[in-house]
Formats: sequence, structure tokens, C-alpha cells
Amino acid sequence: IDDTGALRILFRYPTDWGRLQTEEPAGENYVTAVASNGIVLEVVYAEDALPRPRYHGLTVTLRSGYLAKGDTLTITFGDREGGSPGLRLQSFCESHFEFKTAVDIYATGQFTPIPGSPAIGIAPAAPVRWKAVAPTRRRPDETFSLGIKAEDIWGNPTDQARGLLRLVANVAVDGLPDEVDFPGGCRAFKVEGLKVSREGIVRIQLLDARGQVLARANPLVIKKGSVSGYWGDLHGQSGESVGVGSIREYFQFARDYAFLDACAHQANDFQVNKDFWRHINDTTAAFNDEGRFVTFPGYEWSGNTGVGGDHNVYFYQEGRPIYRSSHALLPDRSDIDTDAPTVGDLFRALAREDCIVYAHCGGRYANVAVAHDPRLETSMEIHSAWGTFEWLLADCFERGFRCGVVCNSDDHKGRPGASHPGAASFATYGGLTCFLSEGLTRKDLFDCIRRRHTYGTSGCRMDLDVRALFATCGRCYDRGPAAATAQSRDTAEVMMGDIAQTDDPAVEVAVQVAAHTPIERVDILNGTAVVQTLYGYAAADLGYRIRVVWSGAEYRGRGNRTRWQGQARFEGCTIRSLTEINNWHSDRPFNQTGNHTVAWESETAGNFCGFDVVLDRLDSGRMHLETNLVSGVVDLAALGMEAQLIKAGGLERQVRISRLPDSSDCLELAARVKVPLKGQGDNPLWVRVTTEDGHNGWSSPMYIYRDAEKTG
Repeated sequence: IDDTGALRILFRYPTDWGRLQTEEPAGENYVTAVASNGIVLEVVYAEDALPRPRYHGLTVTLRSGYLAKGDTLTITFGDREGGSPGLRLQSFCESHFEFKTAVDIYATGQFTPIPGSPAIGIAPAAPVRWKAVAPTRRRPDETFSLGIKAEDIWGNPTDQARGLLRLVANVAVDGLPDEVDFPGGCRAFKVEGLKVSREGIVRIQLLDARGQVLARANPLVIKKGSVSGYWGDLHGQSGESVGVGSIREYFQFARDYAFLDACAHQANDFQVNKDFWRHINDTTAAFNDEGRFVTFPGYEWSGNTGVGGDHNVYFYQEGRPIYRSSHALLPDRSDIDTDAPTVGDLFRALAREDCIVYAHCGGRYANVAVAHDPRLETSMEIHSAWGTFEWLLADCFERGFRCGVVCNSDDHKGRPGASHPGAASFATYGGLTCFLSEGLTRKDLFDCIRRRHTYGTSGCRMDLDVRALFATCGRCYDRGPAAATAQSRDTAEVMMGDIAQTDDPAVEVAVQVAAHTPIERVDILNGTAVVQTLYGYAAADLGYRIRVVWSGAEYRGRGNRTRWQGQARFEGCTIRSLTEINNWHSDRPFNQTGNHTVAWESETAGNFCGFDVVLDRLDSGRMHLETNLVSGVVDLAALGMEAQLIKAGGLERQVRISRLPDSSDCLELAARVKVPLKGQGDNPLWVRVTTEDGHNGWSSPMYIYRDAEKTG
């Protein structure tokens, strides 16, 4: 290597390991470089400054000489000689974490990759929690399985747990053993062949050998009817594009460790060459196992927001052509004439394909104003690991588009279906979609998505049933009534996602929720307006627990994350306990100072984060809120059922202060609410569920109108 030449070690985008540094020998992540011939070296670490997909790099530049054959460079990551505790590795597992090495031999600024770059495996840490995962809805005598796993502090299924586990259910479950032996070296375990013969809500507990509760599974609703509930995460990437691991490892995690029913891989199109497109299709087909685990071939159309923004494309079968937004990272441009540079071009290219399209928000948020095709674009992804984006659905309401709700992880860390945000880049836990489908086949799920019979969550598995009941009669359409192929039927009720016409001035919205944790509230909405809020408690139940949560984003684009730094000081009362809500970054805990003050640093991207405090009294208490964005004083004695909101600008940024019962056991909620209908245009009726542990669930809207349909 010539004088002023350099060696560069590159790292993939998702890695959230400690930021490398060369200034503090006693600090974390200290890096050194030494040349065997004693020349001076300059060591610089750059984050988010290098070409995709290896955005991060350590560059070692020769400053006082050259290296000849036989000379060596020794680079120590986490050098402990000066007192450093070492290097903090990334928060997620990776079988082949590569130190991708390239060299600028001639000091020209051109780096050539070296074959055989070193690599390590990153394994899970010790278990800190257990998870038991059940289906959410099944019909009587329909078989199902129960998934069991232990996770480390960062949400990785870990192989360091073992021992005898007990299973206890509140009703008779055929095939459920009293005990299971969780084997050492196993990251997940399934109990197969279970069924329940009678209708009701099944709740299964996981206990240790001493009878201590380790985990409570999500509720399983046994209910007669035409549909069951199947959980999927159809949006994420692997290391062949801008994630980690292989596409095979990606699907294996979804099936075996996240216990999903359905999954799809979504590589950015401008990184998908011909060979990789064939590999995506071949691997997807290999994992598709109808009745057990359904996969869809597809890709992410990754156009800039100005030409439509990110959209997910899913094909019914393998072997279909890929219509890219560009060839930005593809040297082979022999098929560039097949590109679809705008989302309108994409819809035209896909017009004869058997496929569906989602709009979503990631690096390039979807802009539905550019183009929309109701035959293809069936759903809006309103939550992922990037944040929460209800405004995307609001954009559709404003334009009269009829889209369903889906949530996915958009995972880049090899964990589809159980996507912990880790220590950087992502704001929240990845989402899930429940497909209310007749069965678990590609056809069943495509039919379900096209009918918008879906609901999404921020990662939990609640059961959610939403219907509209007509006083006289309604007419339900399988697609926009003006569509040439639309079919309709008379009905007394419709379910989430349906399009219906009625002459009634109002409908009754029936909501049933069964959750894994107490339900805080259920908002019933008509479009963007909250019609009524149902609470999981009454005014007489209110106690000494105060909830403080902050939410919102900077703006719609790539830099949407809002940084919150603040403190809440309680005057005239004493803090008895503090519980964090949605603080996914375990290396940044909230701090309680004395008995009166809570301080925090966190980020939100449309989602919410916060804490509960239980106080010793409220009659004379006040909370003094000070943050980098907004401040205020709250009279705690004046808090009732209605929360107090302090607006903070930006994109729906706010702080919400509310009073809750000291404890709640409202795991199920059922209600009917009369909702007046507008005379003109759609009434998109949907619900948003908030649970006490910080999760949300969103139903697909029911699009109900009273006037004659004028457009498709």
C-alpha cells in the first residue's frame, strides 16, 4: 500500500453496535491500528457516510510511509489496553457478521475488496423473558399450535434457556400437555395438534416448575364462523439487499421463531438483479407450505416520494417480471426498458398481473396523491419499525380512496414477525397484520386482502372484531360499486373492510376486543374524527396512577424521528413506583431522582412512549413538565376520564397526561355505539385500540355511504 493509501473496513447499514471511537482509550468501543513497520496511521470512523448497503466504515490511512510485502496492519476493535471495557456488539443476532475489507493500494481513492474478509457470528444473550404465542381466532375443533420461546434483553430468541415448563389453560384444550421439557440449545419450541371444541376465549399460562408465571399467551377466541385469524408480516429485507442474513434465514425466523402464518420478502428493487430475483422466487416457493406457512413472491418498488414513494408488490405466483423504479445500484442495465419510473407507470405495468400492492412509509414515504389504482392498491401500512403513520390512511380518506389497514415490521435485522427496534435506526417494535380469512392458502389470503378483511397491530396479537349493523338493510359490495365486475348482496351487517350502501341515517358499530393485557381505551372513528372513546374502566375506578406519554414526529420524511428530552416534577405528592411504557432502548432507561422527579431521553416517529407513576396522593398535587419541545403545569386533582393534551407542533407531536386505575383487569371489551352517517361521500368507520402496555390495534375501515355511488 502506497503512502497515503488506505485500508477500509465496511459494515452493513442495520448494525447498531457501539459507535467506534479513537479519542478515549478508557471509553467504550475504542479502536486502535498499528503498522508493523511503525509508520503513522490515521484512523477515522464514518457513520452513514458511505455507499449503500455498507453505510459505515473504518478507514486506516497511511500518513508517513508505505507498507510492503510482509508488513502487517493490526486493528483492534474494543482495545482494552487503556482501560476500555471493550466493544459493544450489535443488539441482534447474525450468523455471518462480516468485516468487509477493501484497500486503496495506489492512493487513488479507489478501494478494491479483498477476498475472504473476516467474519464472526453474533449469538443471543441470556434469557430475560419468556413468550407463549397462540393463534388469535380459530373455529371449534380447528387444530392449532402453541409457540414457546425465551428472549434476551434485545428480543432475540435465545438458546440459553432450558428446563421443565408447566402449561395451564382456563378451559379444556385437547392435546395440551401439563408439562413440556424445553431443551437446552433450542431457540423455540412448538406444541402441535391442539384444539378446543367449545366457543369461548382461551388463555394459556406458561409456568416454571415451582408454579411461577413466566408468560401469558395472547388470547385465543374460539368462534363459529367463516373465518379464522392468521398472522403475517409481509414486509422486510435480508442481507442480500439492505438487511442482514440470508433470505432463507429470514423465512426460517418468521416461521420457526416468530410463529407467523404468512410472510414475504421485500428487497429494494434497485438492488435486485436478475439472479437475485430468481433466487427470491425460488426461495419463496420452497418455503410456501399451504395450510401451515404461506409465502408470497414480491419486491419493494422504491421510487422517490415525488414519483409515488415506497410501495410493496406481491405476486400470486412465482416467475413474474419485476418492474423496478430504477437501476440505481445495478450495473447490468440490459433490462432497463422494463423500469416503471413512477407509481403510475407501476400500476399500468401491473394491470394484467395477479398481484396486490401496499403503500408504506420507510425511507421514501408513499405519496398516494401521485397515483392510485383501487384494483391493485388495497391497503395502507400504517405501522412498522419505522413508526406509526395514521396520516397515510387519512390521505386516502381525503381523496375518497378505499384502503384497508395492514401493519408490518419492515425489518432489516433478520427478525420478521418479532422485530425489536434495537439500539438505533428504528423507533418502535415492528407491526403485524391479522388476516381474517377462510383458510391459510395464497388464494384465501389474496381474497382477504382484496376485501380489506384485515387489521393491524404494533406487534401484539389481540383479537379484534368490528361490525356495522343496519337498522333496515344495507347493500355490501366486494369492490367499488362502479367497478364493472362489482358484485353485491343485501345484508343486515358488514365487517371491517367492507364497502356498503344504506339509506339509514346512522349505523350501530359493534366492537369486540380480547387483549393480552388490560385495555386502556378504544377510539371509534369516522374518517379522522373520533366519534366516541370507550374506556376499560369507569370514573369510579380511577386511582393514583398518572400516565404521561409523548408522541408524534418531525415531518413525513426520512428524518421523521423526534428526540424528546425532558423531566416531570411532581409537587405536593410522592412517587411510589415508576413503570416505563414503550421505552424499547434498554440502554437508555428513564431516571427517577428522589421521590418527585422523572427524567428521560427517547425518540418517537408517530408512535408513543412514556411512563406511569403511582403517587401517594392527588388532592393537592401538580406536575411540572419541562421538555425540549414543550412545557406546562398540570393540576393532577383535576384529571378525570378525559386526558389533558399539550400540543408540541411538528407532525402531531403532543404530550398526553391521563389518570388511570391503580390496576385494571379489563382484558376484554364489547360495546355497541350509534354513529351518525354523513349524507355525502364515504363514512370510513374504524377503531383504534390502545392497551395499557403501550400497544395499538387498528381495524380496516368499513366504507359506508348513503348517496348513490358516482365513482369506482
